[in-house]
Amino acid sequence: MAFFRSVSALSKLRSRVGQQPSLANSVRWLQMQTSTNTDLYTEMKELVPEYQERVKKLKKEHGSVELGKITADMVLGGMRGMTALVWLGSAVDPDEGIRFRGMTIPDCQKTLPGAFPGGEPLPEAILWLLLTGKIPNKEQVDSLAQELRSRAKIPEYAYKAIDALPVSAHPMTQFTTGVMALQVESEFTKAYEGGIHKSRYWEPTYEDSLNLIARLPGIAAYIYRRIYKDGKIIPLDDSLDYGANYAHMLGFDDPEMLEFMRLYVSIHSDHEGGNVSSHTAHLVASSLSDPYLAFAAALNGLAGPLHGLANQEVLRWIRNIVKEFGTPNISTDQLSDYIHKTLNSGQVM
Repeated sequence: MAFFRSVSALSKLRSRVGQQPSLANSVRWLQMQTSTNTDLYTEMKELVPEYQERVKKLKKEHGSVELGKITADMVLGGMRGMTALVWLGSAVDPDEGIRFRGMTIPDCQKTLPGAFPGGEPLPEAILWLLLTGKIPNKEQVDSLAQELRSRAKIPEYAYKAIDALPVSAHPMTQFTTGVMALQVESEFTKAYEGGIHKSRYWEPTYEDSLNLIARLPGIAAYIYRRIYKDGKIIPLDDSLDYGANYAHMLGFDDPEMLEFMRLYVSIHSDHEGGNVSSHTAHLVASSLSDPYLAFAAALNGLAGPLHGLANQEVLRWIRNIVKEFGTPNISTDQLSDYIHKTLNSGQVM
């Protein structure tokens, strides 16, 4: 499934209603703002009412504006090319690559705080940028890192739920199981059952989201070590940031690996909001399912061979090539023949 980027949708809307100033200037102004609050919750508490009013105004003033036409090919092709959602977090340009709140990866590397001067952007900084549209300072990023560490303890029953599966179970199956086990502590579910007003849904959603984000590295690292390292858990290091701690819990403490993981987590933190897994999360959450349920559904979408599992499929395909020819030194003609062989057999590449 593919969807127009949020910027494309908003650009079409702007062009049809003559909005000024331009979206590009709005994005540029947004990213130049800096946060003044020390903690993320306080920042969000100020911003959410503004976003809520903005959406109300947009629907009231421009709700009848057409954003395009729908063809049978689009429907039969899995909504390909349809304007289907608005997403502020990121957009993928075919030439420049991904932008987070209008900022390219080099922009983020230059502007966002790192673990040390000139270091890769910290995932906590990207998270702050994605949620607020503002550039955090080092104090704010350190505060968020500490908050995530304080939320990172994984209950024993989550490990037991994973352990109930065979070690041979696919890592994504184990991952989804771990996330679903955490769902029993959902703050959103408790608040909804308690009759919370819909204007405050964001508050327990925020709590669930941060708790889940904080615990994901520990769950993922446990699954890796369960499969490859006899299940020996490496505890979280309270002196390390989010990305570095993930590398540490996996069992890699080389400084270069810590920096690599910071960058890796940062650049994979968001992806337009319209691919299979992201859209699945939005769709499930739209029914007021809590973040755990929505994220678990997203993981199941990610596990498909035309999405996240494609990485594994590529490795398997390369290994099969080497196995067939008995050497990694394969000629262009041999590779071309093998590609045609794969396609002619009805397999997906």
